[in-house]
Amino acid sequence: MPNVAVVDMAGLKVSEINLSDAVFGIEPNKAVMHAAVVNYLANQRQGTQSALTRSEVSGGGKKPWRQKGTGHARQGSTRAPQWTHGGIVFAPKPRDYRLSLNKKVRQLAIKSALSDKVLGASLIVLDNMDVTEYKTKTVAEMLKAVGAGKKAMIVLDENNKQAVASARNIPGVHTAQTNTINAYDIINADTLVITKAAVQKLEEVYA
Repeated sequence: MPNVAVVDMAGLKVSEINLSDAVFGIEPNKAVMHAAVVNYLANQRQGTQSALTRSEVSGGGKKPWRQKGTGHARQGSTRAPQWTHGGIVFAPKPRDYRLSLNKKVRQLAIKSALSDKVLGASLIVLDNMDVTEYKTKTVAEMLKAVGAGKKAMIVLDENNKQAVASARNIPGVHTAQTNTINAYDIINADTLVITKAAVQKLEEVYA
């Protein structure tokens, strides 16, 4: 059972917490983590790219010159791909890149990512995210005090509007709630800063 120190916003140790083996102490499944990352990035693609083929561009109705006797290669349209203003060969069209993962696979990916952060000593448990005003400096000083990296993910147990808004202007810092986390964001973060209450919620859901 992993044992992690609990710190306050000043970076001082206030207690310790035993993390659940079922959530924070499993052997990270790298294949599942990779599948979760591929799934997440594919689902971010809009798929709205579009270009015109030779049948869709305007013009080109008349044959440029007669078939034989000119010395030129035969041409049927000035809108063929080799012509300026011609259509695009195999033009990209709108499509859906969306992939899906089974619920159990998604959960395993999240547990693997959390366990990987514990193994890498990149998980910081915060006693309480006490942010009561909209002030970026408060969150920035907290991250510095606890030793978070440039890319930090803050996981809260509930929607703290002041904390979320205060962290929004810090480059590389991302906030989430226990019900909105995903494996990609956890893996992408250098440091995972999670409140003690959020740890308990994750253990209730994923254990």
